[in-house]
Amino acid sequence: MNEIDKQPVSIQTEEEQEIDLLELAQKVWAGRKLIIKVCSVALVVGLVVAFSIPKEYTTAVTLAPEAGGKGGAGNLGALASMAGINLSSGAGDEALSPDLYPDIVKSTPFLLDLFPVKVTPMENGKTVTLYEYMDKHQRAPWWGVITSAPFKAIGWISSLFKDEVKPSGDTKPDAFRLTKKQADIAKGISDRIIASVDKKSGVISLSVTMQDPLISAALTDTVMQNLQSYITEYRTNKAKRDLAYTEKLYKEAQQDYYTAQQKYANFADSNLDIVLTGYRTRLERLQNEATLAYGLYNQISQQLQLAKAKVQEVTPVYTVVQPASVPLQPTSPNKIMILFGFIFMAFVGCLGWILFIKDLLSQFRRS
Repeated sequence: MNEIDKQPVSIQTEEEQEIDLLELAQKVWAGRKLIIKVCSVALVVGLVVAFSIPKEYTTAVTLAPEAGGKGGAGNLGALASMAGINLSSGAGDEALSPDLYPDIVKSTPFLLDLFPVKVTPMENGKTVTLYEYMDKHQRAPWWGVITSAPFKAIGWISSLFKDEVKPSGDTKPDAFRLTKKQADIAKGISDRIIASVDKKSGVISLSVTMQDPLISAALTDTVMQNLQSYITEYRTNKAKRDLAYTEKLYKEAQQDYYTAQQKYANFADSNLDIVLTGYRTRLERLQNEATLAYGLYNQISQQLQLAKAKVQEVTPVYTVVQPASVPLQPTSPNKIMILFGFIFMAFVGCLGWILFIKDLLSQFRRS
């Protein structure tokens, strides 16, 4: 009895669903003119927006690091053992993790070093600094000028009551205390630089997006070189300090050896005919001092050669797999996607108006 009662209910429900879908389809068909009009307007607005957004060009480079597992400086390994130095100690330790490379590129000191970089836009061919280019030569959509006008007016009025020294882009800014404009430009440059590291292969990928293709390529190359210099300086810093200290010891040992040798020679030349025991004792003592000074001088000389080899050993070498080249096609804006987005939102909005909002407003007015 229950199964017989449930069967008409299910049939009735399916019929009601078919009636509802048919009714909805009829409503949509009745409002087709509105949909066409709104989508046409959305198409025009999308075209205006798509062609108002400035073009952006992206340049990408990839760097392959040297193979790991260095084990010393080749033929100098035996000499290092004789001098009591393990040349391979710490050679395989990566003091600066590759995971930090993207953070280095985004760091404030790294970005400030890019301010005085000379760039030449393709439009006018006038060379300016990157700071000046980001400050005065960036194009913005027309609505950006309208929305930023009130804030610029407020800033201009407030500047009349402040005695503020405006630094130029040629002077090196203070990373400890940046002005608002310097901080904004640094953030603008940071947003346009993307760095990533493949954890498996260690390959470094850098990309820079700018409104000018020539500047995009030039700045990408500059960022790549600055990153290489930063990593090299970091990894060779201790080895260079050790080398400077060894050079100082070498000069002191050399001077001590020359002095001891000269004392021995002067005393021997001035006492050629003397055969007294005291003379022979002092001559032997001076000779021993000269020998000891020479031994120390010879040992430090070997250490100096090893310190030079150490600097060369810890200096990283990167192979440029994909060099920077001027992009030919813009990467943004994607006009097709913008048009599709506007038309899709207009279509969805029309459906919502026809199927739901219109009826709700009618009921609200009646009540």
